[in-house]
Amino acid sequence: MTQTMRWFGPNDPVGLGAIRQAGATGVVTALHEVPNGAVWSEAAIAERRRIIEAAGLDWKVVESLPVDEGLKTRGRDWDRLIEAYVASLRNLAAHGIDVVTYNFMPLLDWTRTDLAWSLPDGARALRFELEALAAYDIHMLRRPGAASDYDAAVVARAEQRFAAMDEAARVTLERTIIAGLPGSEESFSSPELLDCIATYADIDSERLRASHVAFLEAVCPVAEAEGIRLVVHPDDPPFPLFGLPRVVSTEADVAALFDAVPSPANGLCFCSGSFGVRADNDLPGMVRRLGDRIGFLHLRSVQREPDGAFHEAPHLEGDADMPAIMAEIVALQARTGQSLPMRPDHGHQMVDDLTKTTNPGYSLIGRLRGLAELRGLERGMTYR
Repeated sequence: MTQTMRWFGPNDPVGLGAIRQAGATGVVTALHEVPNGAVWSEAAIAERRRIIEAAGLDWKVVESLPVDEGLKTRGRDWDRLIEAYVASLRNLAAHGIDVVTYNFMPLLDWTRTDLAWSLPDGARALRFELEALAAYDIHMLRRPGAASDYDAAVVARAEQRFAAMDEAARVTLERTIIAGLPGSEESFSSPELLDCIATYADIDSERLRASHVAFLEAVCPVAEAEGIRLVVHPDDPPFPLFGLPRVVSTEADVAALFDAVPSPANGLCFCSGSFGVRADNDLPGMVRRLGDRIGFLHLRSVQREPDGAFHEAPHLEGDADMPAIMAEIVALQARTGQSLPMRPDHGHQMVDDLTKTTNPGYSLIGRLRGLAELRGLERGMTYR
C-alpha cells in the first residue's frame, strides 16, 4: 500500500513535517476553502501541490471533491453544477491527481454524537449513540414526525437523556452533530438544517439512487478520459439519519452502483470503519469481491455496542477483522500489480495530543500508531 495521511490544508494543526515523520509518503487533501459547487482553479491546485511537495510529500488523492446538494436533489442548477464538477476534474487531472473521493450523503457528512469519549486507558475516541441523536432530533431540532423514525425504547431513552442534560450539554450535542466535522462539506444551525431537510421531502432512497447514477453518468466519461478514478466513500454511519435516505451503506448498494454505471472511472473508497458499523457487511469478502473497483483505502475499526451505539476502536482491535482484511488487500495488490493508496482513519486522541487542540479524529499520535500498526501488518503478510 501507499501510506498517506489526511491533511486539511495550511490551517491544519498537524503539519506536513509531522505527517512525514509519522511514516507517510503522501497526503490526501482538498481545497476546503472553496465553496461547494464552485470550480477548483488550476492556480489553487498548483499552489497546494507546491506546498505539499516542498515538504517532501506527494499528492495523488483528493479527499473530497464535494457533490453539491443540488446534484443530489436534481435541482434547477444541475447543468451548471455538473459543468463546475467536470471543470474541477479536468483541472485536477492537469496537476497529477488520479483519484478523487466524494460521497453522496444528503446534507450531513460523517456524524458522531461525542467527539471526546473517554476510553479505559485515558485516550479519547469518537462515538455515536442513537439515543443521543434521537434526543437532538426529537427534542432540540424538533423535526416533524421524528419520533416515528425510532423504536419506542429509543424514544423513551432519548426523552430521559434530554431531560437530564443541562444547557451546556445540549449546546455541545448540537454543535457536535451539525456544526461541521473535519472534512465535512457544510455546517448548519438547527433552523437551517430543518429547512434543508424539507428540500428532501419527496426524495426517497430510490430517487436518491437515481440522482447518484445520473451524476456518475454525467461525470464518469470525463473522469475516464482524464485518467481519474472517482471513488465513493460509504455512508457514515451506514443508515438513514433525520429521515434522510442513505444509499451507499452495504455491499449490495455498491454492486448496484457499479452495475448501473460500469465505467472503470466509477470506483470505491473502501472504508472498513464505515462499512464495519453494520454487522451484515462482510469486510474481507467485500475487498475480495469488489477489489477491482477499489481505488482508495480507509482502514480503521469500530467497536459496535448495544442499542445502535459504536465507537472508534484501535486499528487492530474492535469488530473489524483487520488481519483478514489486510490479507485480502495484499492478495488484491499481488493480483493487480498496484499499490493502493491507504490512510489510517480516525485515530484516538492520546498522549501529548490530549493537551492540544486538534481536529476530532485527526490528531497526530493516534493516527501515527494506526499507520505503524497497519504498515507492520502488511509488511508481515507480504514477506512471511
